[in-house]
Amino acid sequence: MHRLKFFSMFLVLSCCLFNGSLAQAQSTNPLTSGASKNSQAKSDSSKKTPTKPISESPLQAPELLIAERVHVGQLPCELGASIHLSADAHSPGYFNLQGKGYKYRMHPVSTSTGAIRLEDEKAGAVWLQLANKSMLMDQKNGRRLADECAHPNQVAVANDMKINPPPALIDVSNVVTSIKR
Repeated sequence: MHRLKFFSMFLVLSCCLFNGSLAQAQSTNPLTSGASKNSQAKSDSSKKTPTKPISESPLQAPELLIAERVHVGQLPCELGASIHLSADAHSPGYFNLQGKGYKYRMHPVSTSTGAIRLEDEKAGAVWLQLANKSMLMDQKNGRRLADECAHPNQVAVANDMKINPPPALIDVSNVVTSIKR
């Protein structure tokens, strides 16, 4: 059972990382596009009257089901980093993620693999939650911001995987060798 879980987690992670690399390859340079947008937004805001911020659209049932499975709280990560992930009480299904030097507004996204994926499309941030760990990735810059983040439930799964290791992806221990004639 544990071996099957590990194999499925491996597939989930590899699919998510593959999708992230495709998105990164298709994205534009955030340094040049972000700077011009910020300067344009500042000049436009001084000319126009204040407007109401765009409201977030309510999430559909599949996304709300995903949101129920998200681990929230202070999550310690590798190298002494930590992430604080909290659910928004006013907008069901939305999450606020904070770390050292960044804040993201995340919402769940359905995946074909079943992995829990939260995204901040505007910032290009992706939070992936697997059974044994979570990670935060910056798709625009193609790098991980935090890895090996773990909720106590994920720590328990990781420890169980150490005790009962999953099988190798290619198990050749039971392969019968052919006899050469």
